[in-house]
Amino acid sequence: MINKEKAIILTLDVYDKLDAKTAHGLIRGTQRFEILAVVDSKNYGFDAGEKLDGTHRHIPIIESVKEAIQLFPEATVAIIGIATHGGVIPKDLEVILLECLENRLSLVNGLHEFLSDKPHFIELAMQNKAYLKDIRKPKTKDNLHFWTGRIQQVKCPVIAVIGTDCAVGKRTSARFFTELLNKNNKKAEMIYTGQTGWLQGGEYGFIFDSTLNDFVSGELENAIVECYLKENPDFIFLEGQSSLRNPSGPCGSEFFVSGKAKYAVLVHPPKRVYYDDDAHWGEIPSVASEIALINAYGAEVIALVLNTQGCSPKEAKAFQEDYYDKLKIPVLLPIEEGVNAILPAFLAL
Repeated sequence: MINKEKAIILTLDVYDKLDAKTAHGLIRGTQRFEILAVVDSKNYGFDAGEKLDGTHRHIPIIESVKEAIQLFPEATVAIIGIATHGGVIPKDLEVILLECLENRLSLVNGLHEFLSDKPHFIELAMQNKAYLKDIRKPKTKDNLHFWTGRIQQVKCPVIAVIGTDCAVGKRTSARFFTELLNKNNKKAEMIYTGQTGWLQGGEYGFIFDSTLNDFVSGELENAIVECYLKENPDFIFLEGQSSLRNPSGPCGSEFFVSGKAKYAVLVHPPKRVYYDDDAHWGEIPSVASEIALINAYGAEVIALVLNTQGCSPKEAKAFQEDYYDKLKIPVLLPIEEGVNAILPAFLAL
């Protein structure tokens, strides 16, 4: 059982944007931290849960670090809850981070730029008896694993939750599925592959985009096998990253080839035309062609999840009905309707 540290989340005025998806994940749930507040000088005055998805979670959005410390003096950690271009730490965020250290708050950082490489951060942390945790700092080579074939030991269904693009809800969907099965007397585990999965308390997994390419398949295999041998689960879900054809960082074939996932749930944003909403990156291919590609890897797509960002309720329902008519598999609207409808598909595996 993880001893939860009491934390505030820093979102640098983008809590209402996809850039704050790490914060959004933590607001939805974490077994590693007790989230006390979000600091965002643009979106303050709301409950973080209501601002996110309409569910009140008693986590206020507060204007400043100073106010957060006054309201929650028991806080011991500040978590960077955003993604930035290139994973760098902007100057205005650095100022806030230094303020946190001056107030004896330890820092948890999931960006690619490391706080523990900055002498002035190290010195200030030592002075205030705080720590610096860089989640994406690569493992040393002696702690990495090559692929061995041990994956053949895994006998339970392994299900990859992958998307047609970045930031569509792959991790959130995988958590929803894990929770659904556990509530229905089936033991399910999720293999995290990103920083937010670790922040949410994931026990088995690795940070995909900070792992040397030669070791990605081995780290994936090791996480799945260790989870299977120690937990004896009925189902294992793999948190997808990016998408199979996103040109900025294609990802996903490893789940099928090295992780031996024979099933997949595909997550798709029907209102998004281009990868990462950037026309220069090209159009997102059709769902049907993505399913065909997954099938070519020897895996079966058992359901489609729709990310309904930008959809009216009427549009979301229309998309759901249209995709069901075309695909004849469960089509989920998890935010609007939950994920119970997929349970029979899982239990049939």
